[in-house]
Amino acid sequence: MYEVTIKKTFSAAHALSEIGGKCESLHGHNFTVEVTVAGPELNGQGLLLDFRVLKEWTGAVLDRLDHRFLNEVPPFQGRNPSSENIARFIFDEMKKNLAGTSLTVSKVTVWESENARATFRGNG
Repeated sequence: MYEVTIKKTFSAAHALSEIGGKCESLHGHNFTVEVTVAGPELNGQGLLLDFRVLKEWTGAVLDRLDHRFLNEVPPFQGRNPSSENIARFIFDEMKKNLAGTSLTVSKVTVWESENARATFRGNG
């Protein structure tokens, strides 16, 4: 199985409800996102997926979150925009780009600081 991973960033604010502490107040992060795609075979050019394509797809998803108050962005209205939920949202959106191919989304990791990250893995 081959895997390729890209990394991109976005900045956004959020407020996490019912968790206690300072994070319940409005605050922001410079998030770093890693998206990993997996597949069994390389294409005729010796690539699993061109990094440029994966960066473009990821950028399109992150543009919907960048410089936004995440609590007001679907699907986070009424749902905590935690790093875990952000990772799941990005995973689900990226999965749509791979429909009909032999490729799967292996995992999405969202870093909210250099010391804290959340990862969502699925069945692709």
